[in-house]
Amino acid sequence: MRHIPIMPEEVLHVLDPRPGAVVVDCTVGLGGHAGELLRRLGRRGRLLGLDLDPANLSLAGDHLSRVGGRFSLRHANFAALPSVLAEEGIDGADALLADLGLSSPHIDDPRRGFSYRQPGPLDMRMDPTRGEPASTILNRMTEDQLAQALLELGDETDAPAIAQLIVRRRPIRTTQELTALVCEARRFTLRRAAGAKLHPAARTFQALRILVNRELANLERLLTVLPQCLKPGAVAAIITFHSGEDRRVKHAFRDQARAGLYAQIGGPLTAGEEEQRANPRSTAAKLRWAKRAAR
Repeated sequence: MRHIPIMPEEVLHVLDPRPGAVVVDCTVGLGGHAGELLRRLGRRGRLLGLDLDPANLSLAGDHLSRVGGRFSLRHANFAALPSVLAEEGIDGADALLADLGLSSPHIDDPRRGFSYRQPGPLDMRMDPTRGEPASTILNRMTEDQLAQALLELGDETDAPAIAQLIVRRRPIRTTQELTALVCEARRFTLRRAAGAKLHPAARTFQALRILVNRELANLERLLTVLPQCLKPGAVAAIITFHSGEDRRVKHAFRDQARAGLYAQIGGPLTAGEEEQRANPRSTAAKLRWAKRAAR
């Protein structure tokens, strides 16, 4: 399974991993970024990779083994980063990356339920070993709760109409059922929807995925504990894919810089035109970074 890392050159430039450094990849995925970082670390360096999905860890391990070097992988939520570092005997990272986008298996495997373009169970859990699938949550929410979630997490302007139709037609168990309902609520035919620049169900699926995986709450926790997980002078980079994520990262970095925790902050960096043509998933990506104060 192939995964194209987002903005790899920009990530390497910002983090500037040196031989012997300790690097943490909070969202290792299939190891695309991690492999490039590991190549820079040499025999004395170390890479620690975290991921919510145990299937990703297996694939990432195969890839990193081919790269060579010292690495370890953990099935863990990056919200618990301080505990993971302590368990690994790491007193701080020299460089840290969090790529908040979905990995390719999540999007491309219809059994995971993330795609509005492929039929499958409405699951959407990044960690399939715990939590409730999207169908359970969707079928339990009130109409007002659902409309609010679609608006706040997906910027969906047709949220009231979508929520009303979903509640009226429940239970919903598959991606194709939800896609058809959203298209109906937004007055799209499925054929017209397939050719739209932004699929009419895209924002609904985004909002539901964020809700299922508590993505914003986990991100806020990571941003809170991040400074204590970095060595003095270390750099953290975070790649976001929608306004809710980017706003939280921007505000956290700014506020923590004012408090003296970061000596420098930068971004957003975006993918170049060539990368966006080759990898359309990079179009919405923004990279922000922060350098830990020297003391």
